[in-house]
Amino acid sequence: MSEYLYPDPVVEVTDVQELGLDLVVIPNRDVELVPNIGVIGGSRAVLVVETGLGPRNAGKVLAFAAEYARGRRLYLTTTHFHPEHAFGASAFGEEATFLVNAAQADDMAVKGAGYLAMFGGLGEPVARELKGAQVPAPDVTYDGSYELDLGGRVVHLRPTGRAHTKGDQVITVPDAGVMFTGDLAETGQFAIFPWFPPHDTDVSGVRWIEVMERLTEERPRVVVPGHGAVGDARLLAEVRDYLKELREETWRRRDSAVPEETIAREVTALLVERHPEWRMREWIERGVGCLCAEHPGTT
Repeated sequence: MSEYLYPDPVVEVTDVQELGLDLVVIPNRDVELVPNIGVIGGSRAVLVVETGLGPRNAGKVLAFAAEYARGRRLYLTTTHFHPEHAFGASAFGEEATFLVNAAQADDMAVKGAGYLAMFGGLGEPVARELKGAQVPAPDVTYDGSYELDLGGRVVHLRPTGRAHTKGDQVITVPDAGVMFTGDLAETGQFAIFPWFPPHDTDVSGVRWIEVMERLTEERPRVVVPGHGAVGDARLLAEVRDYLKELREETWRRRDSAVPEETIAREVTALLVERHPEWRMREWIERGVGCLCAEHPGTT
């Protein structure tokens, strides 16, 4: 994440997509560093999933959510602590109750300032949106899962354990068959591995595969990925299969004592050839680095 020039990471509250009764998503329009944002309603309250990057984007999301709620209480949650998902939380202020799992809250406290600085160096458009951004500070944290009663609809907030980050959580709406995955799943792109040794090595390709196995077995009707088009359970299986492919190709070469630089070059070329239409090829190399570190023969 160094010299690439990111486009304007601006949330546009247009073409809002209805996923079910009183349940919509503000789509990311395939704009990098713009997440899919969910708004889930019950008779008494509305839950917002993700904030967008920085206070200006989050302000747009809050304005939409407040109008959508029409007086119902507002809650906010985020799938993980990365800036485009959570670093607009301060814009919600006292308008919403912000709740996340304990591991995600720990990520925010321990790594938040470092990620704010790193993302601020990704170019002027990103730095502009992060102006005035603060490290998120949740109002409520919880261990284990959390069932949020919105009134006639219970939404499940479930930590997955370490995968894309240490504090990943999925949000499911059982009555609608909808699952929000955050960056555990993306549509049409290579999986994002935030592998930044020695500063952040919490991503785990091995555990990520285990998480995707479990999520795939749930067979949700609708899957809202962190980025990219809304899909169904096939998207979960596609991500799982790619992660297995990445692990197998990396470990097979590692077994033969191939240097990591060579592994990264060969695996990148192979996976681009197999998935030529996918975006974000730069993340393959970081995935190789992570899985080399997780190889059974690595001490």
